[in-house]
Amino acid sequence: SAGAISMDTLSRQVFLADRPTHIGPTEYRLLEFFMTHENRAFSRTQLLDHVWGMNVFLEERTVDVHIRRLRKILEKAKLAHYIQTVRSHGYRFVTAAS
Repeated sequence: SAGAISMDTLSRQVFLADRPTHIGPTEYRLLEFFMTHENRAFSRTQLLDHVWGMNVFLEERTVDVHIRRLRKILEKAKLAHYIQTVRSHGYRFVTAAS
């Protein structure tokens, strides 16, 4: 759990503010990674390596597409602010109010 998000990794279910939420497989892996590395900024390249795998050759902008999808899902529960853009670097996941 992180903030108002909880994840059951055995059943691969996500709950936003205690409500079950459908989430795609890539967005699930991205959210799971963020939740286990809260408050740390990651570059797009680092996210590609950790979430997609080291041997996958994708454009860095692929990360932006999936971040946008994940924010759209989180917005339904007013939680999109959990994913912060770190200018000239990448993204960070923060649940505590700044």
